[in-house]
Amino acid sequence: MYNACTAYESAHYKALFPACEVTGIDYRSNTPWEAGEEIRAAVEAVYYENCDIILIANSIGAYFAMHAHIEPYLKRAFFISPVVDMEALIGDLMRAAQVSEAQLQEQGTISTAFGEDLSWEYLCFVRAHPLRWHVPTAILYGERDTLTSLQAMKTFAAQTGASFTIMKGGEHWFHTPEQMRFLDNWITHQKGESE
Repeated sequence: MYNACTAYESAHYKALFPACEVTGIDYRSNTPWEAGEEIRAAVEAVYYENCDIILIANSIGAYFAMHAHIEPYLKRAFFISPVVDMEALIGDLMRAAQVSEAQLQEQGTISTAFGEDLSWEYLCFVRAHPLRWHVPTAILYGERDTLTSLQAMKTFAAQTGASFTIMKGGEHWFHTPEQMRFLDNWITHQKGESE
């Protein structure tokens, strides 16, 4: 089994998959093309040792994993608050920073007051590489997710055939005891349906 969250976060899933080897990676890159290479290399290394790989990824990690060209290696995936409309997210960040597309194209990279760099190269990559995902996938989404709209998530789930669960009151980052119990119960239920 392979888990594309941080090595620290992956420890949480050991109790949910007691018969599996749970591995996490700390990818260093911040772009989908570089992080995708790191994730692919890690998955390929695990694949040769274990043929049934389940991916657990959240937020931007799910987005990067979908650009890693790892679908042939995966049995299934669990996505928690995946970023599925990066162009919309970048647009939201540009509006918040009051940066126009023309400004971004001219300057290439613009630092923002809220700590996120906007990149013309990144935006161009996102537009040139729309998400395509063909792995049996279950998605967990928080009702109060502020990074990805409910409509974008529903559209992605419909396009990919993913199952889709909404936690009422849930946030983008599942971290409270209540949210983590919901997440654990969701994975346990999803596992049971596929076995």
